Amino acid sequence: MCELLALSSSRPARLTFSLRTLAARGGVTGRSHDGWGVAFYEGHDVALFREPRPAADSALVNFLETQGPSTGLAISHIRHATRGEVSLANTQPFVRPLGGRSHVFAHNGDLPGIESAVLLDRAACRPVGQTDSELAFCVLLARLSALWLDGGPPPLESRLSVLSTFAAELRALGPANFFYADGDALFAHGDRRLQHNGRAEPPGLWIRQRHCPPDAASADQGAGVVVHTDGTSVVWVASVPLTDDPWQPLACGELVAIRDGRILTGDSATSAPAATARVDVRTATDEEEAQYLRGEEPKNTFCPTGRGGPGPGPC
Repeated sequence: MCELLALSSSRPARLTFSLRTLAARGGVTGRSHDGWGVAFYEGHDVALFREPRPAADSALVNFLETQGPSTGLAISHIRHATRGEVSLANTQPFVRPLGGRSHVFAHNGDLPGIESAVLLDRAACRPVGQTDSELAFCVLLARLSALWLDGGPPPLESRLSVLSTFAAELRALGPANFFYADGDALFAHGDRRLQHNGRAEPPGLWIRQRHCPPDAASADQGAGVVVHTDGTSVVWVASVPLTDDPWQPLACGELVAIRDGRILTGDSATSAPAATARVDVRTATDEEEAQYLRGEEPKNTFCPTGRGGPGPGPC
């Protein structure tokens, strides 16, 4: 399946090792080889880099590793195509303007029947490519548009309400791990992911939070982010843990909002107390994924209760 990675930092940061790790999962050690993309926020706008080719051997990925922009918010995606041709138009993340800002969306999962399950005014938002992910993004922006009429960021609670309903509808269709950002906050929704046993099960996303005091080291080398040290807070969200230190799984249906390297609030489809979980994150085989996409494994695998509360990690 596709790979997702997002960064939120209280001070400008540069992706280094984690971008290489995600790139490796896109061709060298993984099977997602149909394109890659990364969106770096700068104020209300986004610098977007995408290629419909493997990330692992991309000269542009190597360039961004050393010369890419510093940012407080970034979203990256490695594609394993399940719908739509391998092309730039079908390569995530997707970016669209709304309310005077660039909005970014990246999704991991399969959403069969989304065309008939949701209503979309194609005059207001027409997908450029053929993916279900871009169609879902258009649906989301249409629902959010009324909140952005005043130009400034809407109340966080209003955005979370729209996103929560939207996420629940996607989960009814299939695995719906996604990132959405509007320049003010990053929203991450965890669902199921195809695991090594061939079943779609949580966790679909993992989260890692770190806070570095003023006298900490100048770089979070373990996660591959170069940051300033004046009390910097950093939150990572990814499809699988990228380092050996503790990451926390998002529960099935859990939605979190993140701003400036701090987790603001969350909404979960479950209400069980937080607990740390460890699972085997080995990627499913090609045969297992093919069986899953043919419908031989139910898409709506039961989401068990329990959630892993994101906690701070040492610097």
